[in-house]
Amino acid sequence: MNVRNCVKCGKIFNYITGPPICPTCKSELEERFQITKRYIRDNPHANIAEISEECDVSIKMIHQWVREERLIFSEDSPIGISCEICDTSIRTGRFCDVCKADIQHNLGGAYDNKEAIENFKRSRGKKEEMRFLNRDRD
Repeated sequence: MNVRNCVKCGKIFNYITGPPICPTCKSELEERFQITKRYIRDNPHANIAEISEECDVSIKMIHQWVREERLIFSEDSPIGISCEICDTSIRTGRFCDVCKADIQHNLGGAYDNKEAIENFKRSRGKKEEMRFLNRDRD
């Protein structure tokens, strides 16, 4: 059993996974998220400062929801965040489409190489066993 203090209110709670906040604070945060989401839908041209003030949510929290792809801004919205790799303006997530494709390509290549290595090992068969020099002398 993993017991921790909530980072928001300080109460002790049984921690399982995710952010270290208690169920009460988690439900309050989810309620704030729903209010923010409704406000953005009703006011698509609002900037982050307005959203933060009207919804009583920190700008940092709004950015976190956007990075987690929980909030998505429309194409004509003045709000955008930058790709973590190339600083291109994006509407949601951590990476732009070009960087996502590049990451997927690189990870796919690593996986392909892993398969090639395993195939090579299998093709060698028993040649991978340990060998001892001069084992007949003992």
